[in-house]
Amino acid sequence: MSATDLNTVRATIEGRLATELASSPAIPVVFSNMPFDSKSQDSFVQCEVSFGTGENISMGDSSSANNFINGLLTLDIFTEEGIGAGANFTIGKRLRDLYNRVTVSNVIFDSPIGPEILQSSPEGKFQTQLRITFETFEEF
Repeated sequence: MSATDLNTVRATIEGRLATELASSPAIPVVFSNMPFDSKSQDSFVQCEVSFGTGENISMGDSSSANNFINGLLTLDIFTEEGIGAGANFTIGKRLRDLYNRVTVSNVIFDSPIGPEILQSSPEGKFQTQLRITFETFEEF
């Protein structure tokens, strides 16, 4: 096999999120490097997929080795300010259930952290953050 295409891993993660949040009730999703006007939406989720360190998990040359690749999915949940945390935590539970200890297309998700309340929200928004580490394996 060849090296893992990180864009394929990213698309798997983002596709799962986009599909879930397109269903009722629909919630807009903002991905990296995408223009978005937060003032036009009461609620939305911002998604950031980043990759961390890789690790050799088997001996061998480039034609018979295995690597471990880890990453972090960060989901920032924004809801209307001044109405309490309930709506925000409802979205957070929906997202926790979506990724909590599941494997999708060889991407293994760990137990989520959060939602944690953040103080540096855009004006007029209440913000929490959900973080989920994930792993995938690369076979050569």
